[in-house]
Amino acid sequence: MSYQVNMSVKPEVKAFFDPATNTISYIVKDPASKSCAVVDSVMDIDYAAGRITYEHADEIIDYIRQNDLQLEWIIESHVHADHLSAAPYIQEKLGGKIGIGDQIMVVQNTFGKVFNEGTEFQRDGSQFDALFKDGDSYDIGTMRAFAIYTPGHTPACMTHVIGDAAFVGDTLFMPDGGSARADFPGGDAATLYESIQKILALPDEIRLFMCHDYGPNGRDIQWETTVGEEKANNIHVGGGKSREEFVKFRTERDATLDMPKLIIPSLQVNMRAGEVPKDDDGRPMLKVPVNAL
Repeated sequence: MSYQVNMSVKPEVKAFFDPATNTISYIVKDPASKSCAVVDSVMDIDYAAGRITYEHADEIIDYIRQNDLQLEWIIESHVHADHLSAAPYIQEKLGGKIGIGDQIMVVQNTFGKVFNEGTEFQRDGSQFDALFKDGDSYDIGTMRAFAIYTPGHTPACMTHVIGDAAFVGDTLFMPDGGSARADFPGGDAATLYESIQKILALPDEIRLFMCHDYGPNGRDIQWETTVGEEKANNIHVGGGKSREEFVKFRTERDATLDMPKLIIPSLQVNMRAGEVPKDDDGRPMLKVPVNAL
């Protein structure tokens, strides 16, 4: 598919780093209006205490209110396995539509079984306001944004391109961080390689914004690079590394990784667009499947 990039549009991007999960959330503002989008928000959880709070989301909400912005979209790049989305909390306070890739239905089917969800759990993506297919576009004020289907880390991963900026979710990390793991259910290293090639085919000058950074080798946390930088220097795919090289490395590397600490609550919440599941009495309640992941 051919994607229509408009490099003349330069959105204003404000980043919010969450040290508890090493997640970067973004407010993306139309430079020609007050319209904005939020990408990959975080809801705080003390998993050991079973307590959910909203400090990170409140920072985003306060910034939008203080700058008199109009929130139009709340974008999820994928169903995150390492943090919980604050999308419905932000929507309740500020409005906006919650959007994710249409392959969310694959994720819901897969993990609906893992978590033994009943028939009341809808597996059709209806918890979200918009389901994006590859190449679908949407507007943020005067800006036209579009989604590129970039699976491999999960089946529902999308990269969102807004003018000269692209939000890659977990598909890529900073050049010295490499790429996302591909060993979750529905993940695939070869598919991830092909998805990364779609991103690297965008103009070299496009700004790329990461969803995570872990400060490899003790460097300061970073979240912005360019297609050209990734193409030249990414330690997993840069310099023209082959599909075979990548798949071998990624598969071997993934076999050494522990599961994310918050994968069990994250998947239950995020496949519901950020809503915490409830028990039969209507109380927020999470399940812990045993030997299922």
